[in-house]
Amino acid sequence: MSIPMYIVDAFTKERFKGNPAAVCVLDAPRGEEWMQRVASEMNLPETAFVVPGEASFGLRWFTPVAEVDLCGHATLATAHVLWESGRLAKDETAYFATKSGLLSAKASGEWIEMDFPAEAPEPAVAPEELLQGLGLIPRFVGRNRMDYFVEVDGEETVRTLRPDFGLIARIPARGVIVTSRAEGGGIDFVSRAFFPGTGIDEDPVTGSAHCALAPYWAKRLRKEELTGYQASGRGGIVKARPAGDRVGLSGQAITVLSGRLEG
Repeated sequence: MSIPMYIVDAFTKERFKGNPAAVCVLDAPRGEEWMQRVASEMNLPETAFVVPGEASFGLRWFTPVAEVDLCGHATLATAHVLWESGRLAKDETAYFATKSGLLSAKASGEWIEMDFPAEAPEPAVAPEELLQGLGLIPRFVGRNRMDYFVEVDGEETVRTLRPDFGLIARIPARGVIVTSRAEGGGIDFVSRAFFPGTGIDEDPVTGSAHCALAPYWAKRLRKEELTGYQASGRGGIVKARPAGDRVGLSGQAITVLSGRLEG
């Protein structure tokens, strides 16, 4: 059995930047064990498995070691593949049935706009592993249903941070988002995201993290529309627009590889 497979760089318009995701286009659902084995073989931050349905596409996401409930960059990559391959007309909205509810994506010029649930962080007590793992004193520590959220003083602190991934992996959460206000350049905030417990020491650009970053910085900066830069080695831009319990996330995407998976 031969299955279409793509690798897409998300939240960038340049190949080899942003966050890479594999997109596996299935005719029918496959077993969880098989999907996990494929994701492990691809060895990318996320592999998306998309299945056509009557009113929406079924969509699941796997890291090399585990399934996750929400993934922004692989959703962006999947929508890009559906339009680019002609499986969906460019003027059609893509709807995805996921473990985090119904998500949507629509094309707007070179950008893809996604509708995701807001995941605003609430103030929380920092676990000792978090403080030791980051090696700094946070300005704010919060938590949502997925991650710990840490604001620090200064963009340079975010960019030069060298976490202890062994300690971070012991935190009872998917991982930790570290952020600060940006220092200009048309960017509102910078961030990095660390998920060693799911097999990803640092995620290059994280859509789901911006479900927390957007409402947090919208309140702090008193802005309705924001631009974030995730300061990983590959880097990427995410535009965000919080609206109540939802967040609009926008990014670009480019295909790096297309082929067929045998199996």
